[in-house]
Amino acid sequence: MKKALKIIGIILLTIVVVGLIGYIYINSSDIPKYKTLHINYTVKSDSRSVARGKKLVLMLCANCHINHETGKLTGVKMLDAPAEFGDIYSQNITDDKNYGIGKWTDGELLYLLRTGIKNNGQYAPPYMVKLPTMADEDINAIISFLRSDDPLVIADPTPDIPTNPSFLTKLLCRVAWKPFPLPEKRIILPDSTNTIALGKYLAANLDCFSCHSADFKTNNFLQPELSAGYFGGGNKPLDREGRVKPTPNLTLDKETGIGNWSKEQFIRAVRFGIKDGENALTYPMTPYNQLTETEINAIYQYLKTIPPIKNKVQRSIYE
Repeated sequence: MKKALKIIGIILLTIVVVGLIGYIYINSSDIPKYKTLHINYTVKSDSRSVARGKKLVLMLCANCHINHETGKLTGVKMLDAPAEFGDIYSQNITDDKNYGIGKWTDGELLYLLRTGIKNNGQYAPPYMVKLPTMADEDINAIISFLRSDDPLVIADPTPDIPTNPSFLTKLLCRVAWKPFPLPEKRIILPDSTNTIALGKYLAANLDCFSCHSADFKTNNFLQPELSAGYFGGGNKPLDREGRVKPTPNLTLDKETGIGNWSKEQFIRAVRFGIKDGENALTYPMTPYNQLTETEINAIYQYLKTIPPIKNKVQRSIYE
C-alpha cells in the first residue's frame, strides 16, 4: 500500500512539475509564428475596386481599427475583447511605412487576410477577422482601398501599442486557434441576380453568422452553415464597456426569431438600426448603411432558407 501511494505521489508530482514548466514556457513566450509563404500577387486597383473595398473595410475593419483622435485606422485598445485575453490593441493599418502597412507587399496583405499570418510569421488570434471564404474580387477590393489615398488609410505615423496577450491567449493559440489554409482555387463573387447565393455569401463574409450563432467557440469559419446554432443567436459578444450583449435569433422562428418580421422591417433594422420607431441595434452591432436594399434583402431571403431554431434570447436593456 505504501509503495502504491509513493508511486501515485511521484506521478502527481511529475504532473505538477511538467505543468509548471509548461506554464512558465508558454507565459514567457509570445504568440506562435508560422512559416510565411511568398505570394506573387499585385492588386488590381481602380475607382470601382477602391469604393467596394471601402465599403467592406467600414463593415469589417473600421469598428476595431478606427482611432477617433486621429480620424484614421491607426488602431485603439479593443475594449470589447474579453479581459481574459489580455490587453488587446488593434494595429495601425494606414499606409505609413514605419508604423502602418506601407512596407507590406500586396501578397503579404492577401496572406494575412486569408490565413491570419502576419508578414513576420506571427499568427493573429481570432479577435482579428479572417476572410478564408471571401471572393477573390472582394479581397482585391479591400487591399485596393488600403492602398488608396482615402483619408481613413493615408499614411499616419501613429505608433502601434503592443498587445499584451494573456497566458490563456498564448495557450489557445497553440492548441485551438490555428491559421486558415489558403484557398486551393479561385473564389468567385456570386451573381447579384442569384438572391439566395448572394445572401449566403454576405451572411458568411460580413461575419453575421459568427455573432448570431450559438458560440464563437463552435463557429465553423470554413463552412459557416455547420456552426452550432447557425443563426439561432445566443452568442455573447461584449460591448465597449465589457458588458455581455447576447445576440438575437435571426432564424424565422415565429416565437423566438424574426418569423413575424416583414422584409421591410428587416431592411430598416439592418440598414438604419430602427424597428417600429425604436432602436433595433446596439453595439457591437451597428447599422450597415453601406449595404444596399438589394443586398440586405438577399440576406433576408437567405435567412428564410435556414431551418427555424426555437431559442429565446433575452435582449439587453442597456444601450
